[in-house]
Amino acid sequence: MRQEADNKRETGEPNPLVSLLRISSHLAGQVEIRAALRSVKAEIENLLPIDHLDVCLVDDNVTWNTSYEVGLRTRWSLSRTPVAISPVRSILLGQTDFMLTDNAVDDPRYTYEGALAQPIIKHKLRSRVNVAMKVLGRTIGALNCSSRTAGIYDMETVERVRQIADVLAPYFYSLRANEKAKQSAVIRAEAQAREEGLRQGALELTRVLEQERQRIGMDLHDQTLADLTRIMRDLEKANTADDKARVIASIQDCIQDLRGIIDTAVPSLLDMFGFAHALRIHLERAVEDVESTTLQVVDDSGGLIDRLDSTTRISLFRIAQEALNNAARHSGADRISVTISNRNDQLQMVVADNGRGVTGSRPGRQATKATGGIAHMRTRARLVAADFSMSSNEGTRISVRLPLPAEPEDTVAAKGGWEELA
Repeated sequence: MRQEADNKRETGEPNPLVSLLRISSHLAGQVEIRAALRSVKAEIENLLPIDHLDVCLVDDNVTWNTSYEVGLRTRWSLSRTPVAISPVRSILLGQTDFMLTDNAVDDPRYTYEGALAQPIIKHKLRSRVNVAMKVLGRTIGALNCSSRTAGIYDMETVERVRQIADVLAPYFYSLRANEKAKQSAVIRAEAQAREEGLRQGALELTRVLEQERQRIGMDLHDQTLADLTRIMRDLEKANTADDKARVIASIQDCIQDLRGIIDTAVPSLLDMFGFAHALRIHLERAVEDVESTTLQVVDDSGGLIDRLDSTTRISLFRIAQEALNNAARHSGADRISVTISNRNDQLQMVVADNGRGVTGSRPGRQATKATGGIAHMRTRARLVAADFSMSSNEGTRISVRLPLPAEPEDTVAAKGGWEELA
């Protein structure tokens, strides 16, 4: 080794064996692909002149290509791209082991129609040598060296780059496998967190529904049953027309109370009249002095909310109901607006009022009911995979965003495939 180093000092030429050993040494302990590439760039520059160095690795199906660059930052490393438009697709598809050119800018192998060759042209990467990176005989990617100077690479350069690729390939294959494992672990953790969140949300909603059933039972026992008992006694004593009129009025009040309890349990108005009209009717029943409260419902989605599945539509209606109750009963608002729109394949529902906000609500039981209602709204939103947000600046604004179902794949295909970014 000492003699080889002496030979390098005498001739001024780099010793490939020493450089390859150093490359292997630099790779030891690296845990990230781009950092590993940076660590060996200087040693590679000792072996051949380069202005741009990158490694591209393919997925298991050889459909997508991920590039890692050092030095220049180009579009190649901004995102995954299809192998079919890569300038080195012949290598990635296993059709050849290397590519060599004196001027890639004018070489149709690199700049064919549809190729992602913009970095070659923009940075004038003329001389290029590209070599397959293989593990156990399978091509996992390509090592790509480029220079702005034309015609400086030859077959000797190809052999030198191939030696470097043979050293890099197993390391980069291992790092890529580790990267995939980390991504899979993150995805699993996120899925478990979502599942746990939904489980907790379902438990909370079950508790709330049980409380609601108990409340309905108490209302029926304490109010409706007591009213019917009183009406029965009044009916037994009724002798005059006035007595009968009072009994009839009491029956009508009882019927109205029952309708309120039924509407709370089952939003039949939603099916009968649609989302917007059902909200208006709910406000009329929720507010004692309806004349003093203005409700504006604007549906810019073309009635999309009424075409959602029943579970989602009822959940959104319950959220809007709770928001209206808080606005009309607890915040002192006299203007409430509900806006429904379709933006970027998301259905958005916004309920806004000009009241005091939740923090400005009156203390005691009403404030507790208002804040409890917000928790219920959040839970309902989460259970239908919607985003919930609330702000209390100059009134209260509640926003619910619901991703709409994706179009079928054949519909997307009919519109065109992958398009290159501008």
